Amino acid sequence: MKVLVANRGEIACRIFHTLREMGIASVAVATDPDRQAPHVWLADEAVALGPAEGYLDPARILAAARQTGATAIHPGYGFLAQNAAFARACRDAGVIFIGPSPEAMLALGEKRRARATAEAAGVPVIPGVAECDTLEAARAAAKRLGYPLLIKAAGGGGGKGMRRVDAPGELAEAFAAARREAMAAFADDRLLVEKLIEPARHVEVQILGDGRDAVALGERECSLQRRYQKVIEESPSLAVGEGRKALLEEAVALARAAGYAGAGTVEFLVGPDGAHYFLEVNTRLQVEHPVTEMLTGIDLVRAQIEIAGGGPLPRPVAPRGHAIEARLYAEDPYRDFLPSSGKILMLEWPVRPWVRIDAGIREGTEVSPFYDPLLAKLVAWGGNREEARRRLAAALRETTLLGLTTNQSFLLDVVESDFFIRGETFTRTLESRSWAEPEAPEEVRRVAREAAREAMTAMTAMAASLGASDGTVTPGGEWVDRYSPWGSLGRFRMGAGT
Repeated sequence: MKVLVANRGEIACRIFHTLREMGIASVAVATDPDRQAPHVWLADEAVALGPAEGYLDPARILAAARQTGATAIHPGYGFLAQNAAFARACRDAGVIFIGPSPEAMLALGEKRRARATAEAAGVPVIPGVAECDTLEAARAAAKRLGYPLLIKAAGGGGGKGMRRVDAPGELAEAFAAARREAMAAFADDRLLVEKLIEPARHVEVQILGDGRDAVALGERECSLQRRYQKVIEESPSLAVGEGRKALLEEAVALARAAGYAGAGTVEFLVGPDGAHYFLEVNTRLQVEHPVTEMLTGIDLVRAQIEIAGGGPLPRPVAPRGHAIEARLYAEDPYRDFLPSSGKILMLEWPVRPWVRIDAGIREGTEVSPFYDPLLAKLVAWGGNREEARRRLAAALRETTLLGLTTNQSFLLDVVESDFFIRGETFTRTLESRSWAEPEAPEEVRRVAREAAREAMTAMTAMAASLGASDGTVTPGGEWVDRYSPWGSLGRFRMGAGT
């Protein structure tokens, strides 16, 4: 077997590590912005894809597989991972797609069909109307369901094409906006309407299937989100309790009903009364899969590869302890999570027992604006939740990443917040609070000022010796180059541009 990884960043690096451990030949693909990316150097060989959108081009991916003799393709997550047409094209080309069949992907990946499959399997669904493709149909659904409610795109996920509606006067505008966004993101403007469960927790069950049978490997709570994108995930969930057995059984029943093969997650919302409702299925490996790996010792990427090669399902393992993952993004959480880009000038990860780092960057990496801003994931394990939380907080404090703005300080604030310590985590918890931008400690600011003063003194002396006039001298006697970008970078703080 030779496996081409049709992805980039941390997930591509993650997959290459397992392929190397298994002794399987590997192929990387890289677009022009990623020519020197870390994932390229982890593979046995690499193929250029051209422009930035190359990871979304099935023809280019399959051509790279033919060129290198790759017999299988691992899609990772994102890009083509949940594209049924791509999975079918791989099958038609005689290349193993390491994931579910296109038929299972369609049955579970499209929200309307997934909802119908869940109902047929006896899995409780959120009260709603599956077909609301006109404003009149949405109004009728809203009248029946009551407010608040959610309008959702039928053909995709990730929070795109989703709008909350709290009152009748908001419906028309929300419907039109959801429809536009759904068409732009998925080329599919079909919508459905569901009752809004609030306050809610987002809980997902990790499944593995072989097309005939399936196993559940515990659940993860992913309630802490911004813009419907997860920020922190943990397992086990404090929200499940006595309903855990039913939750896992329903996830397995759904996977069996769809003939699911490979890794996936069955997503649920847990309401304030403890009742759970089917939300959707992610027919791929999840970003947060290391949480389950830390608790069970099962390499989910290895399991995917073995199942795709006709191997057996792993035996379920009782999870041990507690694990928490934090996603490190290149974004500014204090300015509406605006993505950032630039060169990583300094990078040092913590080296600690029970802490795992999954990263797709290294010192000197140029983080481009073309792709998702996820840089790395920090995962901590503990014998209990508090032990895992303390280890994760320590790992976040000890991480040094300079050169571009990240959410490192924000993650530390969340992990050390009273609500997180108490386990009061809901889907709107992060967005319902205001977050103050942290000040750098005085010692750090003092060192930065001294370093800047020394540099400016040297520049002043040089300018004087050369008779330079392209600058100004500050009241403190410092010469400032008017062409230098360093004068406009603002205050110094860890995790920000420096």
